[in-house]
Amino acid sequence: MREVYIGISAFYHDSAAAITIDGKIIAAAQEERFTRRKHDSSFPENALQYVLDEAAIDVSEVKAVVFYDKPFLKFERLLETYHAFAPAGLKSFTAAIPVWIKEKLFMRKMLTDSLKPFDLHRKKLLFPEHHLSHAASAFYPSPFEEAAILTIDGVGEWATTTIAYGNSNGIKILKEIHFPHSIGLLYSAFTYFLGFKVNSGEYKLMGLAPYGDAHSSDTKKYLQIIEKELIDIREDGSYVLNMKYFTYATGLKMTRSDKWKTLFGFGPRAADQEIEQHHCNLALAIQQLTEKAVLKLGQHAKDVTGSKNITLSGGVALNSVANGKLLKSGMFNQVWIQPASGDAGGAVGAALAAHYIFGEKNRTPETGDSMQGALLGPAFSMDAIQKVIRKFSASAHHFESRKALNTTVAKMLDEGKIAGWFNGRMEYGPRALGNRSILADARNPEMQRKLNLKIKYREGFRPFAPAVVEEDVAAYFSINEPSPYMLMVVPVQEKRQISLPADSNKKPLYDKLYFQRSDIPAVTHVDYSARLQTVSKNTNPEFHSLLMEFKKQTGYSVLINTSFNVRGEPIVCTPEEAYLCFMHTEMDILVLENFLFLKEEQPKLPEKYAKREFGDD
Repeated sequence: MREVYIGISAFYHDSAAAITIDGKIIAAAQEERFTRRKHDSSFPENALQYVLDEAAIDVSEVKAVVFYDKPFLKFERLLETYHAFAPAGLKSFTAAIPVWIKEKLFMRKMLTDSLKPFDLHRKKLLFPEHHLSHAASAFYPSPFEEAAILTIDGVGEWATTTIAYGNSNGIKILKEIHFPHSIGLLYSAFTYFLGFKVNSGEYKLMGLAPYGDAHSSDTKKYLQIIEKELIDIREDGSYVLNMKYFTYATGLKMTRSDKWKTLFGFGPRAADQEIEQHHCNLALAIQQLTEKAVLKLGQHAKDVTGSKNITLSGGVALNSVANGKLLKSGMFNQVWIQPASGDAGGAVGAALAAHYIFGEKNRTPETGDSMQGALLGPAFSMDAIQKVIRKFSASAHHFESRKALNTTVAKMLDEGKIAGWFNGRMEYGPRALGNRSILADARNPEMQRKLNLKIKYREGFRPFAPAVVEEDVAAYFSINEPSPYMLMVVPVQEKRQISLPADSNKKPLYDKLYFQRSDIPAVTHVDYSARLQTVSKNTNPEFHSLLMEFKKQTGYSVLINTSFNVRGEPIVCTPEEAYLCFMHTEMDILVLENFLFLKEEQPKLPEKYAKREFGDD
């Protein structure tokens, strides 16, 4: 009989569902993609229905439903934290505790009731710890027989940072750092202080950091202040935060802004306030601190496990700059990072932990990894696309041959057009990897500005990632191994770099953007780095074929790849969402499987679909 487990992540942020059969990940998806509510925290009923349909199983085969953390331990942490900080936090206490008493203390009942429509309410419920779910999501899909496992996030139940060792089918937790001391929450505190939204703006903070001046006395001073006043990082990577500067433990905000103003000489930036150089320098300082912490933790993980391999998960594992530094350090022979490292990935980890630990099943690592390119979401038929064409009276060109379609699209990209690219199964995790992507020519020096302001409707300083065929990666970037999940920031090859004027670093933020730094300027960040995706013909043959066709026509096998969405919205899931996003932006062309849509040929949208407001991300 097959071993079927369902993993569930819910009720905090980025709810998701996943299903495994005999240890193989069959399907996984975030609830936000179906409800269109970014970071949706509700029970993932739509994602669960999808994974059940995709697996095509009878529910009688399900051995257990596995929730990604232990609610009672989390409640214990809340009570002990409020007690430790009393009388501070009364306002937060009166807001949080009634919700727990009314709902979350009865999580088993909540889950059972939510599972009833799927006839899963009589199944065994398992509750692995939060960081075990993260560790399982990192180790079990990795290509390693054994590895160190480093998990860094905001907080699970108590743990905020965990070092574990994975070997065969087992995971052993070796070291933990507990709340309120958290690198993830420290980074989020700076995200908040610099005017971005916690739990989504951390990407912006990471993207802003390279605009800081590493040689500035201010940057050096900020880093010294952080290390002296906010956090003490020891040689083994363990750390302690000075909680007199933070309110996240019991408050409704992240920081004590008056104390931070005294420390840094300026107060918190409002979301609509202009970004100035001191903001960039502070962003660089906390990024440098984070990289230092990750490297020390990595070294200690190697020391206590003796492994030459490491896997990472947790929200901080999405810090691709720190990941790139860990790889470059050479302390490990191989580094593998779970592409859905945030809470959504806990659904996959929970299901795999149940299979290998609770089920005591043997494990045979796969070559590469077993995440299947993170292409674990729904795909749509030609009939579904035809329905969109009929619904909007759309004009579309159908290609019998994908080769002919790719030839046409590559030519249009070479001409400076921007393409929405919708193909196959949707990605799992925060990155679009070539199936729900917006594509453009990386050689065009105007493309970063155009994409940010006219397509994505977001801040102009935010960088874009390159997608390159796996076999050509070393021709463009200082790396000679696959990076399929856009989780490594690496330097652009020195031979492709263009020297800048001596005073370029003294220019205002947005002036710095538009110096041409390489022959692929639209994906070369201000520090000559790029957040890289390598594309394999085995994992994603259609996207690989398009890149190869672009190379045939231009000599370059690299394109800009950014997620198919606009500010404040999740990545598109369905053909209709893709068509509407295409129509509401200044994209020039849209590819839905074998159909090509040209903007100038499309009729005006019906009035009910014509208006569009872009939310805050």
